[in-house]
Amino acid sequence: MTNFRGDHPEAVIPQDILNLEKTANLLRQDVIRMTAAAASGHPGGSLSSADIVAALYFQVMNHRPAEPKWPQRDRFILSKGHCAPVLYAALARSGYFPAEDLLNLRKIDCHLQGHPDMHKTTGVEISSGSLGQGLSISIGMALATRLDSLPGHIFTLLGDGESQEGQVWEAAMAAAQYRLDNLTAIIDVNGLQIDGHTRDVMNVEPLAAKYEAFGWTSRDIDGHDLEQVIDSLQWSRTVAGPVAIVARTVKGKGVSFMENEAGWHGKAPSPEQERQALAELNAQAEALAGEPAEASN
Repeated sequence: MTNFRGDHPEAVIPQDILNLEKTANLLRQDVIRMTAAAASGHPGGSLSSADIVAALYFQVMNHRPAEPKWPQRDRFILSKGHCAPVLYAALARSGYFPAEDLLNLRKIDCHLQGHPDMHKTTGVEISSGSLGQGLSISIGMALATRLDSLPGHIFTLLGDGESQEGQVWEAAMAAAQYRLDNLTAIIDVNGLQIDGHTRDVMNVEPLAAKYEAFGWTSRDIDGHDLEQVIDSLQWSRTVAGPVAIVARTVKGKGVSFMENEAGWHGKAPSPEQERQALAELNAQAEALAGEPAEASN
């Protein structure tokens, strides 16, 4: 599915909305196959953020799969590192490593561990998984990029449950203090965390207003509307100071029995559930263009 620019064969071609929807669907299929093969993993939050990740890797970010350490690249930090399956799917589908590797998720001898490991996986910018730390790391990268006069933008994906961590708000203060124009935080607000509804565990709303109060510019969007997602991500590059995009999503998006169910935070589908989920996702892919969906490896 991935195409490449003729002048820079190592850079991914931006896709139109329909192709991006198909790509996001393919990433969701990959997530299901990966977690089912591993019999472990975190499908719920991976599925909720698939549209955001597809927009970043296939439309918005400047990056070169054949040159992962290209100094001028944009950088993506998966702060909610347990959602590694969707990141691995995006990296594979954009050309960082073979898609065949995805079915080895969480195997001891594979580079695709349960949480992202920058020393093992090509394209992973930082090891993550200890929640609350990604925004602080991103601030360090944004400051370093600015000091080096490099054009790269730092995009960070957090969860709404993760936003209960105090370090997130310490980082938010620092980003505003240093007026980081090259930093965008996307908060995947699917309303659920491992213990249930986020509002019941520790309510973090109103998120957009809180970021504004901390000195950020914010925008509240539908995280599954790719036009809104792309427009907001591109807009965030033009704003003075840090930007927070509060993306409203559905946990388990695309799979009927996983949607809005906290139990799918960290549980893999059984073989029968895998077949059902893939059947639903294939039907959605066919509906997008009226043609058979591309099978995931």
